[in-house]
Amino acid sequence: MTHVVRFLAWILLAALIFATLVPIGLRPVSGAPVGLERFGAFAALGFLFAFGYPRRRWEVLALVTLAGAGLELLQVLEATRHGRIGDGLMKIAGGGFGVAAAMALRRVSARAGAVVGRP
Repeated sequence: MTHVVRFLAWILLAALIFATLVPIGLRPVSGAPVGLERFGAFAALGFLFAFGYPRRRWEVLALVTLAGAGLELLQVLEATRHGRIGDGLMKIAGGGFGVAAAMALRRVSARAGAVVGRP
C-alpha cells in the first residue's frame, strides 16, 4: 500500500507542476474558488507524501513548502501566469495541513490498532 501512495504522491506533484506552469488557457478548472483549489491540491499532496513517507515528515514538509513557493516563483516565466505571495502561502498552508492530517491519521490508527489488538 505504501508504494501505491508514494506513486500517487509523485503523480500528483507532476500534475501540479503541469497545472501551475502551463499557459492559463490550459489550466484545469474545477469551478471551486481558486484559493480552495490551491489549498486542496497541496493538502492532498502533503497528505500523500506524509502518508507514503511517514518517517520523513520534515523532508516531506520541506518538499511541499518548496514546491508551493517554487512553483509560484516559476510562474513568472510564463507570460499568461503570475506568481503571487498570497497564492504561494495558500499552497504552503494546504501542504502543511495535509502533512498534519496524515500524521494525525497515522497516530489515531496506531492507537486504535493497539487498543483493538489488546486481549
